[in-house]
Amino acid sequence: MATIQGIYAREILDSRGIPTIECTLWLDNGGIVATSVPTGTSIGKYEAKELRDNDINRMLGKGVTTAANYINTYIAPLLVGKDPTTQDEIDGLLIQQDGTNNKAKLGANTTLAVSQAVMKGGALSMNIPLYYYIQQKYQTVTEVMIPTCIYALINGGEHGADNLDIQEFQIVPASHIAYEESLNMAVTLFHKLEEVLAIKGAIHSVGLVGGFTPNLYSNSDVFEILVETIKATPYTFTQDLFFGIDVAAEQLYRNGHYTLKDRSTPFSGKELLEYYKKIRDMYNVFLIEDPFQEDDLDMWKAITTELGETTKIVGDSFLVTSQEKVANAIEKKLCNAVLIKPNQVGTITETVKVIKLAKQSNWQSIMSHRSGETNDDFIVDFAVGIGTEYVKFGPPNRGERVAKYNRLSQISFEINQAKKQQLQAGAQPAQLK
Repeated sequence: MATIQGIYAREILDSRGIPTIECTLWLDNGGIVATSVPTGTSIGKYEAKELRDNDINRMLGKGVTTAANYINTYIAPLLVGKDPTTQDEIDGLLIQQDGTNNKAKLGANTTLAVSQAVMKGGALSMNIPLYYYIQQKYQTVTEVMIPTCIYALINGGEHGADNLDIQEFQIVPASHIAYEESLNMAVTLFHKLEEVLAIKGAIHSVGLVGGFTPNLYSNSDVFEILVETIKATPYTFTQDLFFGIDVAAEQLYRNGHYTLKDRSTPFSGKELLEYYKKIRDMYNVFLIEDPFQEDDLDMWKAITTELGETTKIVGDSFLVTSQEKVANAIEKKLCNAVLIKPNQVGTITETVKVIKLAKQSNWQSIMSHRSGETNDDFIVDFAVGIGTEYVKFGPPNRGERVAKYNRLSQISFEINQAKKQQLQAGAQPAQLK
């Protein structure tokens, strides 16, 4: 069995030009893997902490040379000689060395860089694809499948340009749409949307994560634009696809009220719930992420009670990939789905525990990118191997997002080829794994 021979971390830039960590791991059999961690813009106050240099004379204080140095001088010597397939043990060591409940000492960016590198190293040592290695290790699903993609086409909030309040307007393909066709759908709609915006004289530049940032009068106008765009394609709204939104309501919350451009006066929590019910009925909004501020628990419970039977109420900044918070939300029925972001918690092992808890409670999980991404496609293999029902990688635009879709296409091809080979060998479809 191969063992870890060395680990080295360095500072690189994410898709926003902000520093993050790349970590390279060497095995004693000559194998090498590298990985990098994303960083967020819309950050929940309960997320695990990133470690930054805070040197205002360099990288605006956002450098991560301290974090990289921790890996190179402090963590790496502890891991040399260890079996990379012992993920839980190594992640446990990282958690122990940090010693805080929010990675305040080492930083979640530090621990996740190492944790991801170890996971990739384990797969390489076994000489099997990363997604299959993860599936075999955790066995949260009996076979690997391609999750449904949630494609964000229009951005507002902190991802936009002061144009819209809601952070993401998404399309969610129907369950009968295969991945390859859903990608075709997303690409078609993305480019048709640009044409529609241009014809209307609206701004059609893209925002922080690659979605369009049109200058519309209200958030509700976006749905009308999207419906018009769909009509210009071969796809049928509410048959082939539905809408989703990431509200990121923490950004809208001031002095006990929520402010949206849709009206001149702020919304109370109950009024905002009525707004969500209205757009749910009018536009078949199938998914609502972070509809209320993180501590507005009464409204989280109210929306789940009133809309949860037909709508996915997703916790992101509300749950921050925290096992404790997800368990509490499950018990109190505060939402019914969880967004998964490994850098919100800091290790793969802790992330897996949250996904397992969600599955045990019949919740669905959505593996998600961050606004500050790299070309690393680790979360694609992770999502497929661990069996999240959905993935959210952004629009089919910008290299760091497209890298995820290209990797998903490769995995889809490999899965389909494996099934064909098994069929040709005489296996029955029900036996395929």
